[in-house]
Amino acid sequence: MKVKECMCDKVEYLSTTNTVKECAELMSSKHIGCVPVCDKMNNIVGLVTDRDLILRSIACGKDAIHTPLKDVMSTNIYSCPEDTDVEDAQKIMSENQIRRLPITDENKKIVGIITLANLCTNKNINTNEVGKTLENICDCDNKNAE
Repeated sequence: MKVKECMCDKVEYLSTTNTVKECAELMSSKHIGCVPVCDKMNNIVGLVTDRDLILRSIACGKDAIHTPLKDVMSTNIYSCPEDTDVEDAQKIMSENQIRRLPITDENKKIVGIITLANLCTNKNINTNEVGKTLENICDCDNKNAE
């Protein structure tokens, strides 16, 4: 199975100049835990998670109304093409201890995102493999993680 068959293809994304407040509002209204940050060509340049908002903004006393996402986003982004096998995407997630993986088209434009929830709820994906992926993501001693 390819990731394009089970990814979420209704991706909400923002730009580096959007603010922390705008990002938090989007997360709240769409009930999502991360927002890709893209340039004007829809190429992913960063990712903001709810954890990033807490640790890199609120905990640091930054003004959510004026702080741009470029100041709080993660820039070491892992992604994969939409024709990647689900097993290979799970390997990327496991090795890098990430719960959400942006999906790109042949032009490196963001077209979707695959999450642990997508993997867990798809009947065509081996639940044992999903369990191993989750175990690796949560393993603090994971030797493969950066």
